[in-house]
Amino acid sequence: MPPLTISQKLALLHSLGCRPSVYDYLPHIFDDFTGLHGDRYYGDDPAILGGIGMLQNVPVTIISQVRARNIDEFTRTNCSMPHPEGYRKALRLAKQAEKFHRPVICFIDTPGAFCGVGAEERGQGEAIARNLSEFMTLRTPILSVVLGEGGSGGALALGVCDELAMLENAVYSVISPRGFASILWKDASREKEAAELMKITAKDLQFFGICEKIISEPEGGAHKDIPLTAKYLSEYITEAVERFSKVEITTLLENRYHKFRKIGIFSDSATG
Repeated sequence: MPPLTISQKLALLHSLGCRPSVYDYLPHIFDDFTGLHGDRYYGDDPAILGGIGMLQNVPVTIISQVRARNIDEFTRTNCSMPHPEGYRKALRLAKQAEKFHRPVICFIDTPGAFCGVGAEERGQGEAIARNLSEFMTLRTPILSVVLGEGGSGGALALGVCDELAMLENAVYSVISPRGFASILWKDASREKEAAELMKITAKDLQFFGICEKIISEPEGGAHKDIPLTAKYLSEYITEAVERFSKVEITTLLENRYHKFRKIGIFSDSATG
């Protein structure tokens, strides 16, 4: 299929009800999914789905941000922007997975963490920072897959992993192109120009060594054939879980450390 332009990809992501969410993929990839709720501190956050399922007879922990597909979900998930209790729930389930030696599968799909007063009062920044720290040393394999939009620290809180994969038309960035244009140029209408400069596509991120795997989508986008997209996701996740489950934990942690240490390394030819 001819590659979609960045503008077309953004249109897919921002067409409410168009881009599939984890709920569309879940029954095609995992068997016997059991949802687990609450952070044991404050409450449950519907913007993050968590639970245990079977992947080809292998028990795994699934942690996913929930992309809204309609107005009801949009309201229930707080515009797909998790609160700190969502990130604390994610960490609780990840630590449980570590205890029982289950691989962790994270699905990233959010414009960013919620930045309202309540979220800040309950420690949004601390919750994200703790996830970054704890996931880095979690003694079990972690895979993260960007399904649609991975935005800012809200996405990175589930992005510390042994391998990052992205669906073909997904994007992953520190800020949205509109936000970038608004801050840098004080002109949100320049978001297309910003998107080109930011290098936020799966191919861009693979080139920079941030994304290790690009997962194909059907012609026209993931929403055109959800079972086929789920099949591609399932094939990747199954292979990766098997591959990383064979790696010694000490090697796994060392490789995970170096995966992130090398991000951002560059050479300046002007200075030799």
